[in-house]
Amino acid sequence: MLGELPVRPEGVEASTRRAQPVVVSEDPRDVAWVRQNIPCQTACPAGTNVPAYIHQIMERKYGRSYETNREANVLPGVLGRVCSRPCENACRHGWAGNGEPVAICHLKRVAADMKDAAHRITEQLYAPTGKRVAIVGAGPAGVAAAHDLSLFGHDVVIFEREERPGGMLRYGIPVFRLPRDVLEVELHNALRLGVQLKTGVSIGSGPNEVRVSALLQEYDAVLLATGCMAATRLPLRGAWEGREPTDELRDVEYGLDFLMQMHRGERKRVGRRVAVVGAGFTALDCARVAVRLGAAEATIHIRTAEEYIPVTHEEIFEAKREGVRIKGLRTPVGLRTDENDRLTGVEFCQNRLGGWRAGGRRLAIPIEGSEFVEHCDTLIIAIGQQTVNQYLDVKPEIDRGGYVRIADNGMTSVPNLFAAGDFVKGATTAVEAVGHGRRIAQRIDTWLMGWTRRREAVRIAPVAAPLRSRSFDFIPRQAMPVAALNERVRKSELEVETGLDEPVASEEAKRCYLCDLRYEIDVDRCIYCRACIEVAPRNCIKLIKGVEPGAAAGYDKLVETAEWNQVAAIWIDNNECIRCGQCFTACPVRCISISRCELVQVDV
Repeated sequence: MLGELPVRPEGVEASTRRAQPVVVSEDPRDVAWVRQNIPCQTACPAGTNVPAYIHQIMERKYGRSYETNREANVLPGVLGRVCSRPCENACRHGWAGNGEPVAICHLKRVAADMKDAAHRITEQLYAPTGKRVAIVGAGPAGVAAAHDLSLFGHDVVIFEREERPGGMLRYGIPVFRLPRDVLEVELHNALRLGVQLKTGVSIGSGPNEVRVSALLQEYDAVLLATGCMAATRLPLRGAWEGREPTDELRDVEYGLDFLMQMHRGERKRVGRRVAVVGAGFTALDCARVAVRLGAAEATIHIRTAEEYIPVTHEEIFEAKREGVRIKGLRTPVGLRTDENDRLTGVEFCQNRLGGWRAGGRRLAIPIEGSEFVEHCDTLIIAIGQQTVNQYLDVKPEIDRGGYVRIADNGMTSVPNLFAAGDFVKGATTAVEAVGHGRRIAQRIDTWLMGWTRRREAVRIAPVAAPLRSRSFDFIPRQAMPVAALNERVRKSELEVETGLDEPVASEEAKRCYLCDLRYEIDVDRCIYCRACIEVAPRNCIKLIKGVEPGAAAGYDKLVETAEWNQVAAIWIDNNECIRCGQCFTACPVRCISISRCELVQVDV
C-alpha cells in the first residue's frame, strides 16, 4: 500500500476554521466551475458523478457508490463492463505528465459487484400523474427513459419486438463481455417500479403489428427508441457493384445480423479463415466470436490505422492475445469466388492516411492501381449501423442522414411523438443512449406536466480536512485481471475480465484527484506568507493582479503576475490542483477552505 487515508493534521482543530453550511446553488458560475473542473463528469454522456462514487469506493461504501452511479447511468453493472469510457479520455490523471487515466469504468463495476447482497435501492418517487407513455424499444435508451418516467409518476409501457429486453446490450454484445445474469439484474432494477414490458410485440404496418398511430391515440406520449437495427451495406465496385453479397453468398454476413442471430439461439458457423471488415466494437466482437467458433485465422481489416480504432486499448489487446490480427490502410472493393459460388477472398484497395475528418477520425485516401486480394472462407461486414423508419405509419420529418428530427423538447414533427437514443443520433454507444434517453424523459415529463419539475443545481458542502495524500499520486494504474487464454477460448461464454478485488480497487480509487473538491483562499485572511506556494508540489497556486470579464457563464478571467508588488490575491488553480492538501496543512492562519461541489437535480 502506498499510502493511507489522510487525517486532520496534528494541532489543527475543526473549530479553528469557519463553519460553512451545505448550500444548493443555481449560480451559473458554480455550474460552470463544475463543468470546467470535473472533466470526467463533463465528458460522461450520462453525467455520472465520477469523483463521488470513486471516493465512496475508497471508503468501502460500495452500496452508496452504486447508488451514486444509478442516479445518472441507471445500469452501472452493465456500463461497468461495456462502456466506451469517454470519461477516461478526459481524466485529469491522464493529462501529460500525470500518468495514466484512472480506471473509472472498472471502478464502476466494483461498485456493482461489491455492494452487499441485501442492498436496497433507494429512489425519489413522485405521486402518480395519470399520464400514460408508450416506449417503442427496450434497449438502453428506452430502458433509461422508462426508468425515469416511472419515477416521475407516469404509467409506462415498453413494446419490444424481441423476446427479451435489452436491445443491443443483449443481442449485440457477446456474453464474454457482458454476462446475461448481470444484464438481467440491472434491467429488473431499472424497470421494477411499475413499468409494463410487452415483449414479442412488433410495431409496424403489417397485419399482426401494432401501429404507431394507434399508440398515439391510446397514450399521452409515445417515445421511439428503436436504435440502429439495420447494418450498413458494403459498397463494392466492378462485377459486384449494385449487388448484395449476403443474398448470393452464404459465406458473407453482416456483423450485426451475425451477433443477433447467435444471441437469439441460432447455431453459427464460420470457415477456417475469417475476414472482418470494420473498425468498431462490433467488428472486434465478431472476430473474437469467430475465434471461439473455431476459426484458425480471424483478421480485422480497417481503412485507416490501428491507433484510430474507436475501441478501448484493452479490448484490442485482449483480442490480439486471442489470435485476432488487425490489418490497416485498406478498403474492400470486390469479392472473389470459385466455380461453386463459394467465397475465396476479398479484393482490397491500398489506402494512405489523409487529413482529419469531422468527428476526429482520419481520412483514408485510396491509392490508384493498388488492388490486392486477401484469401478467406468467411466475410463478416461490420462497417456501421443505420436506423429503420419504414415501420412507421406516421411520417415524422427526417434529416439528410435518414434520422428523425426532434425539437428542443424531444418531440418529432408529429404531435405527441418523441424520439431518443441511436434512433435520433445514429449508432453511438450504450452510455450515450442511456444519457440521451434520460434527458428526453425529463423533457417528456416537462411537456406532459406543463412545467419543469426538476432542474440542475450545484450542492456545495464543506470538507473538514484533505481527503487525498500526496503519496497517492505515485500509485500506478491497477490492471484488470482476466481469465486464462486457453480457458476463455474453450468456454465461449466465460467472462474475460474477472473484476478487481477489494485491495486492488481501493488502490485504484486512491488515484482519483477528486476534482469535485474546490480549494479556495480567503483573501481577507491571507497574510501572503508564501507557505502554501512553497509546499505545493505543482504550479497550482498563482499570484493574481486583476480580473478580466470572462465569456463563459459570467466566469471571470484572473490575470496572473510574477511580481509581488503587483499581487492583489493568491489563488488556487483547481485545474492544476491535485487535491493533496499540503497547502491546507501549511497555512498558518487557516485561510484555505475545502468544499465539495456536485451537480444535483433539485425539485422546483
